[in-house]
Amino acid sequence: STICGRDPRAWEAALTPDTKAIYVESITNPTLDVACLKEAADFAIANGLVSLIDNTFCSPVNFRPLDIGFDIELHSATKYLNGHSDIVSGCVIGDTEMVNRITRRLNHLGGCLDPHACFLLHRGMKTLSLRVNRQNENGLALAHHLNVHSGIDRVIYPGLDSHPDHDRAAGLFSGYGGVLSFEVAGDTDTSDRLISALKLPTFAPSLGGVETLITRPVLTTHSGLTPAEREASGITDRLIRVAFGVEASEDLCDDFDQALASVL
Repeated sequence: STICGRDPRAWEAALTPDTKAIYVESITNPTLDVACLKEAADFAIANGLVSLIDNTFCSPVNFRPLDIGFDIELHSATKYLNGHSDIVSGCVIGDTEMVNRITRRLNHLGGCLDPHACFLLHRGMKTLSLRVNRQNENGLALAHHLNVHSGIDRVIYPGLDSHPDHDRAAGLFSGYGGVLSFEVAGDTDTSDRLISALKLPTFAPSLGGVETLITRPVLTTHSGLTPAEREASGITDRLIRVAFGVEASEDLCDDFDQALASVL
């Protein structure tokens, strides 16, 4: 069942005799919620469930879920682990017994990354901490910069005190990540004109690479949801998501300033 990650009291009621696992994200996309993650791991242990967490948005640099009791950590290695936007892959992290079981199943299904993609992933992981720490810096810098801009209605970033899950994120994570969402004053046309006016970010729905990407989720990553589903998830038509690369934060802030000045 899909249940609120911020309300552990609701989880017990969702249990059924067929419940086998609890599955959460370290940070949700694109509204950047941070669920009660330690409580989720504890709940799984108490109820004999397998606990899985998609930790793509944090990466192991910012958060290590196995240290707080999760059984399985999942990553889209396409993103931060690779870091150069040139492969499609994924990985599973867990204890030896669990990973051996997963590997056996994967071998039967035939999933296998080709040697060149393995080389590119191995190359990318050598600079993982360098890239993620810079992306953390860029996220926090632009979040504070946009948060005081008169042309911005809302900034969503776990590193801001105004974020509803800021205290939880501060207690769990060593960095707040390289993804930020915001709403510019105006309408969807204003949002699209702002994206077009930016010089550094590329319009694309991925994340985790060395280049900054920007997208409007209603047009890309969440276009498959109905308007009602998006509204229930807090994804407005005006919402813009920025996935930071490793550019200088000063250059990014200046670019957003010139783009905002041109559309407002």
